Amino acid sequence: MRTKSSIKNAIATLIVQILNVVIGMVSTTLFIRFLNIEYRGINGLFYNIVSMLSITELGFGNAIIVNLYEPLHNRDIEEVKSLMHFYKKIYNIIILIILTMGLLLIPFLDIIVGPITIEVNLKLVYILILFSSISSYFLAYKRSILYATQKDYILKIISILYIIICNFFQIISLYLTQNYYLYLIIRIICQIIENIVISIIVDKRYEYLKDKKYTKLSNKTEKNIWKKVKALSIQKICNSVVTNSDNIIMSSFLGIVSVGIYTNYYTIINNVKSLIYESMSSTIAPIGDMLIEKNFDKNYNVYKKIKFLNFWIALFSAICLLVITQDFICIWIGKKYLLSEFTLLILVINFYQKIIQRTYRNFKDAAGIWEKDKYIPILELIINIIASIILLKIFGLAGIFMGTIISSLPYWFYSYPIFIYKGLFKRSYWKYILEMLEYIILFVFIGGVTYFVASLFVVKNLLLQVFVDLIVCIIIPNILLLLIYRKTDEFRYFFNLMKNIFFKRKIY
Repeated sequence: MRTKSSIKNAIATLIVQILNVVIGMVSTTLFIRFLNIEYRGINGLFYNIVSMLSITELGFGNAIIVNLYEPLHNRDIEEVKSLMHFYKKIYNIIILIILTMGLLLIPFLDIIVGPITIEVNLKLVYILILFSSISSYFLAYKRSILYATQKDYILKIISILYIIICNFFQIISLYLTQNYYLYLIIRIICQIIENIVISIIVDKRYEYLKDKKYTKLSNKTEKNIWKKVKALSIQKICNSVVTNSDNIIMSSFLGIVSVGIYTNYYTIINNVKSLIYESMSSTIAPIGDMLIEKNFDKNYNVYKKIKFLNFWIALFSAICLLVITQDFICIWIGKKYLLSEFTLLILVINFYQKIIQRTYRNFKDAAGIWEKDKYIPILELIINIIASIILLKIFGLAGIFMGTIISSLPYWFYSYPIFIYKGLFKRSYWKYILEMLEYIILFVFIGGVTYFVASLFVVKNLLLQVFVDLIVCIIIPNILLLLIYRKTDEFRYFFNLMKNIFFKRKIY
């Protein structure tokens, strides 16, 4: 049942993300064509700032979902009702806090953005983006029960409609009016409608949630939630600053145009990353349900399978980005928006290590392990800011992302081996180190071989060059991985799983 739910959720996620990438690329192309590149920079910068404000959520969503696993597993409806009503109350407070904090930043917008050459009302743009963020929280608490019951494919289906409709009207508005403000307003309206539709569906599937009579959460449960939230809040605040500080450092030291150019690369890389993250997120609820059993050998066997798939996808996608991105940028928006090959390499390395982390983070989130390493994100934040600024002075734009890579080391050498590898699987630290070395060596070897082979096939037509490079990226890494892993249990498991799917055998 867990496998079927995971597959269904992963397929729905894959469709959503592919649509998001394709439609997003079209929308971005028209955005750049009809509006100045500085609009692109402002758009990316303000969304980063608002994303940082969203740390006010402090991980309540994750904490509630983790606490929902057991009562849903035991069919304790009263406990589920109590948790959902508690979540609703907290989210109403969160909306007010984000709005207040967001409005307090308005007097400082000119300083944050720096000099610009376009005529735009920065305050109005910022307020619209702020309300866009707030609208995403409207009735959002109801999504949690769909995640906890492994029914998030429903959310993905709705998201497909949202992506198509919202981007359609945004593209039409850009084509007809070139009005940036209308472009932002359309997104707000569509987000509100999406949340209303989800709310209606949840109310129909879980009618007991409409019952206004519910018992207050026990002190023990509430303390457990606040304990998790306290640890999660540190992690989310620091992670948000680490994730969103790059654009702020870039804008402050290199200017808003650099932010605009980088945002194009970020769009490509983040779309691929989101596709993988969302597909992998479909495993969190089944993992959470499994961890309740506390079977260490079973936990480790499931981990090995998920980790193997995660590694294969991370390696393949990173190599594709390294080989193809530059030519794709030239075709998409033009050579004048290219970054250096070295900067792209650093971006790809950062992407690869973030994707490899995903399995550990999913097990950590499913198990609710946030308190034990709650101060590691603070260390990550300090390292990131200091290293990014120092390396920026030496390597330019690439130095910012080198700092981000270095800041992840406390997770790699402390959190993951101690709390996941040893805590959930009872495996040794050195076994973990050997596993990590394997993933690093294979990335360097297979990535280097593929890049070299691709460099041998040079054609004059850029579109044909991208096609040729894609063929090389599909063949070389996958053949090498197949030769290396063909006899492993993990490869055989996925090979048999694919046979079951294609031959329509029953999956348990």
